[in-house]
Amino acid sequence: MADQSEITQPSQVSFMGSPRVRIAALVVLLLVGGISVWLWVTRGRESTDDAQVDGHLTPIAARVGGTVLHVAVEDNQPVEAGATLVEIDPRDYQVAVAKARAELADAEAAALAAESNVPIMSTTTSSNLSTAQGSVDQARAMADAAAREVEAARARLATAQARSREADANATKAARDVERLKGLLVKDEVSQQQFDATSAQADALRAATDSAKSQVIEAEVGTRVAESRLLQAKASEAQAAAGLQSAQTGPEQVAATKARAAAAEAHVQQAKASLEQAELNLEYTTVKAPARGVVSKKAVNPGQVVQPMQPLLSLVETDQVWITANFKETQLTNMRQGQRATIDVDAYGKTFEGRIDSIAAATGARFSLLPPENATGNFVKVVQRVPVKIVLAAGQDPEHLLRPGMSVTPTVYTR
Repeated sequence: MADQSEITQPSQVSFMGSPRVRIAALVVLLLVGGISVWLWVTRGRESTDDAQVDGHLTPIAARVGGTVLHVAVEDNQPVEAGATLVEIDPRDYQVAVAKARAELADAEAAALAAESNVPIMSTTTSSNLSTAQGSVDQARAMADAAAREVEAARARLATAQARSREADANATKAARDVERLKGLLVKDEVSQQQFDATSAQADALRAATDSAKSQVIEAEVGTRVAESRLLQAKASEAQAAAGLQSAQTGPEQVAATKARAAAAEAHVQQAKASLEQAELNLEYTTVKAPARGVVSKKAVNPGQVVQPMQPLLSLVETDQVWITANFKETQLTNMRQGQRATIDVDAYGKTFEGRIDSIAAATGARFSLLPPENATGNFVKVVQRVPVKIVLAAGQDPEHLLRPGMSVTPTVYTR
């Protein structure tokens, strides 16, 4: 037993003292130390290589159709805001503007005439109403006077007829007395003087009868004349009443005139809108840059006939770019708005300073054309990525080197 222990101890010492074991142990210690140092250095940082430069890409389209006269830019040409990009033949739209102006002038003249008719119609209506009321009152007074005249004529006729009957009766009685005295005169029973007196009285009564009949005829004529005047007065009264009724429709005519004036004014507003639209269309024949940027994807040339809303070119706004970094959802634990970030650009080997502007409200998969549907049962858990918008600090890109679509590697400092 003593001999075996003596043999084992030297072998263990020789194994631990082997150079290979010492080198392996040193490598392991260096790896553990390097990993520890790397974890300590990268603590409080989150980085991703799934990031690109983003910016505003504005499609420029024609607002009106026509023949392109001039294209003032080329591909990749920088332009300022308001610079002319494309010019479309404006002649058709100049004619439309002239026509719209003429229609507006015509509508304004019609509106002015219609408006001036309102006070004229109001004054005329008031005057006609007063005149018609006066005519009715006058005709009614004349009818009343004619009615009274008819009553008086009828009374005179009745009196004349009564007097005629009385005179006729007296004449008849006198004639009979003459006939009776005539027989007595033959027999000398009455004197000639008495007979002559009775005959004279009979002649006088016959004359009175004739006079009474003529008075009756005169009274009848007067009555007919009075009745004719009454009929004329009533006809005049009826005509005056009709005129008054027509004049009483004056307020409705004034309202209709005001409505026509309002319609004419509305037509003026419509003509003004048409003129403004024609002027806008004329203005749209000159396509201008909405902002400062670089022209891209030019698809228009002189002589080309374009249609409204047809794309002509694109404008890339290089003054305002940002970084869209797609971080894993597990990296968002300590990320907050406003945290500092650095951006390494692959194209230039240069680092830019920035900060987190905002974190998207949903993952990128949710914004895709066909969002994933996990309700089928075939579910595989995949770490999702959330877009984070990082904006550059002021003055970081004065030469506008960053272009949308470039690959970058942002690093966010969460501590």
